[in-house]
Amino acid sequence: MPTLKLTKRTLEAAEAKSKAYELRDTEVVGLLCKVSPAGRKTFMLQYRNYEGIKRKPALGLFGDLTVEQARAIAQKWLAEVREGGDPSRARAERRASMTIREFEEVFYQRWTLVRNKKSSQKLHRYMFEKYIIRRIGYYKIESISKKEIKEFVDDLSFAPGMAYISLGILSSMFKRAEEWGYRAEDTNPCKGVTTLAKKKKPRLIRQDEMARLMNYLELPEVEGGGRSAYTLAMRLQFAFAARVSEILQLRWAWVDFERRRIDWPDSKTGPIWKPISKEALALLQLAAATAGDSPFVIPNPRDPNRPALYAAYHRAWRKALTVSGIEHVGTHGIRHRAATDIANSGVPLKVGMALTAHSRVEVFMGYVHIEEPMVYDAADQVAESRKAKLEAARSIASGA
Repeated sequence: MPTLKLTKRTLEAAEAKSKAYELRDTEVVGLLCKVSPAGRKTFMLQYRNYEGIKRKPALGLFGDLTVEQARAIAQKWLAEVREGGDPSRARAERRASMTIREFEEVFYQRWTLVRNKKSSQKLHRYMFEKYIIRRIGYYKIESISKKEIKEFVDDLSFAPGMAYISLGILSSMFKRAEEWGYRAEDTNPCKGVTTLAKKKKPRLIRQDEMARLMNYLELPEVEGGGRSAYTLAMRLQFAFAARVSEILQLRWAWVDFERRRIDWPDSKTGPIWKPISKEALALLQLAAATAGDSPFVIPNPRDPNRPALYAAYHRAWRKALTVSGIEHVGTHGIRHRAATDIANSGVPLKVGMALTAHSRVEVFMGYVHIEEPMVYDAADQVAESRKAKLEAARSIASGA
């Protein structure tokens, strides 16, 4: 196994291999970093306790800990060993007694607050307090089994959506518990557990429905339409293939008319930018004519210094669907319709992903629907191609 001075640069450069391997530090004897086949890099400390028993506990993940922090922990533990202690055993005993209720606070502080946005933090707290802690909070984090998780999920059969969300949060929590040494590796009790609820793909808004919807969104109320700040927001959402939050939180300071782009400093996936098309430009100019001095492109009608309300936007969307005679579909269906239009427009895949601000192909394609007319056209095209090839083959055969 390689021995070298562990540094941030050497660990970042360490690549995953088919088998796990270790990089040992020359500065602190016993300190090492284990690189798993999945690329996970874990600081560990190898030592023998006062009974001569070999220990090799995990100290933490590279990224969560710096090299300097790992060395400091290793030196502290080695000092305890020299005095006859066994820090690995002591930690294991403390962790073995920790309940899910107690570990939830560790998980929340070390992971949720650091990695998740405010909305996800609130959802985390709500799900634990409302559903999880009441039912399984007293179980030990180290020993709760798949059977007990399955019973928890079945107990929430009256609310399959809540069971689905709870299971996702718990799965992430147990994954962190493994990484941080609170559970043995590859023992996530949520693995293989399913719920009645499944994340459904929104129904695609059909082209005939789009025609009726746009007739309503584009016309002023006096002409039988519903044009307002909220319907303008819907049209902007279509134009930018955007999430609702990206439109309702949009500020004029982020709009660069000269460079024809909008830079969102933050979104569900971090900072993003999108180009301003001719359609979007016309909509933004319309918004500018009605926004006044508001810093928001779609201001709150009652208080221009605040963004438009989500609840009011969703009410306006439901009304637009009802008036247009369209079966209900959530506002996220706008993004699915826009992504499908992008995919079917013939632009390169990477360009389509840039227009929706997706970084992974599989996520982008999850928004793209197959439209029935295209399938019928494809069937006719295949039949015509087959017929042409058959006739050509018969012609050659008869000529022979």
